[in-house]
Amino acid sequence: MNLFEYTYDLVRQIPQGKISTYGAVARALGDIVASRAVGRMMNQNPDADDMPCYKIVHSDSKLGGFGLGIDDKIRRLKEDNIFVKDDKIVDFENVLFEDFKTDYPLKKLRQQQIELSKKVKTEDDFNEIETIAGIDVSYPQNEFDDACGACIIMDYKTKKVIEEKTVFAKTDFPYISTYFSYRESPVVKKLVASLDSNPSIIMFDGNGILHPYRFGFASHAGLLLDNPSIGVAKSLLYGEVEENTVKINNEKRGYALISKRARKPIYISPGHRVSLKTCVSVVRHLCRYKIPEPLRVAHTLSKENLFKSR
Repeated sequence: MNLFEYTYDLVRQIPQGKISTYGAVARALGDIVASRAVGRMMNQNPDADDMPCYKIVHSDSKLGGFGLGIDDKIRRLKEDNIFVKDDKIVDFENVLFEDFKTDYPLKKLRQQQIELSKKVKTEDDFNEIETIAGIDVSYPQNEFDDACGACIIMDYKTKKVIEEKTVFAKTDFPYISTYFSYRESPVVKKLVASLDSNPSIIMFDGNGILHPYRFGFASHAGLLLDNPSIGVAKSLLYGEVEENTVKINNEKRGYALISKRARKPIYISPGHRVSLKTCVSVVRHLCRYKIPEPLRVAHTLSKENLFKSR
């Protein structure tokens, strides 16, 4: 689904003489965690006349930002009989609108994650490791421009690049924590479909089962592609680290690895059809720097191609 358009349609529901908040729109989407994403979507709105993003403010009645400038936001609100004093909405409680008609799409996606997580395998389910792929996606500043996905396939033993591919694709889902896979999966599907060979294992720049609902990007993509997968994240999304092991609810979900040339750890977790032990072994083997080589090279390739496309 196109979450940008769904969100914009929610905002179009706000009646004349009313405003709403980033949090209220996020709750109408189905999860308060989307509040920041709502703010970014309002900022990226291409037409303030068609979609009244100026009607979205903070829950403490402060104005928040506006792409065309605060003065223009105040002017538009005044034309709608909504007044501002000291950077706050006057009579906030009486002009607040929260009665959105919605299907709560994020709630549906969360339930989908929970159901699909039951299908994820965290034991080794593959033949000999011959090749490893690294996939990374780079995004432009404008959400409505194409993102660039890059894939590098390396020979596992020699670490030589044997294939590289890039694709460009629009995304219709903003970044929302714990829903990351819904943003990246369409690009990844197009990218993998373009490959000439099928890698033994794919590394993804994100988490596998090291996720509150045991279904991060690497698990989702691995299940979607039915390909063994490993998650490698640069920061800890969730869980507690005990002697390099990352636990969630006392279950071992990942491993914090600090390579020889790094000061901070990366967080490794099974995606699909690969055990934690094998994940750590594979990543160690491929870490020349902080980030394992397939992901590091893929990241550079996606950034370079995105820059060239501008």
